[in-house]
Amino acid sequence: MRNQHKKRHNYDLEERLIDFAVLIIELVGKLPNTYAGRHFGNQLLRSGTSPALNYGEAQAAESDADFIHKMKVCLKELRESQICLKIIKRKPLLTGEIVNKALQESSELVAIFTSSVETTKNRINREKMKK
Repeated sequence: MRNQHKKRHNYDLEERLIDFAVLIIELVGKLPNTYAGRHFGNQLLRSGTSPALNYGEAQAAESDADFIHKMKVCLKELRESQICLKIIKRKPLLTGEIVNKALQESSELVAIFTSSVETTKNRINREKMKK
């Protein structure tokens, strides 16, 4: 049962990351065709879509250390996206619900990935202490 829950959780997170990537693509498409709009759009497009791809790599990690590394890459990209979204909102290059929705989702995803990395590290440490 635990493996089924874990698989469902992984699938849900994968779907959530894909939805976030699609949201980012939609948001970038609405940015103005200015130097700043293109600059932040290109940056956000890269950082906002890569967590879904990197999460797929994390699921195929060869070790706990590899898993943690790949999850941290996802976390780094999510934080970068979050800062980019804050700049877009503060400027404002784009206003409206789509920016707020992307900011909220990036915050939640950062929290999920931070927790997952810490949980994995704690599990590894507990296993080392048992040995």
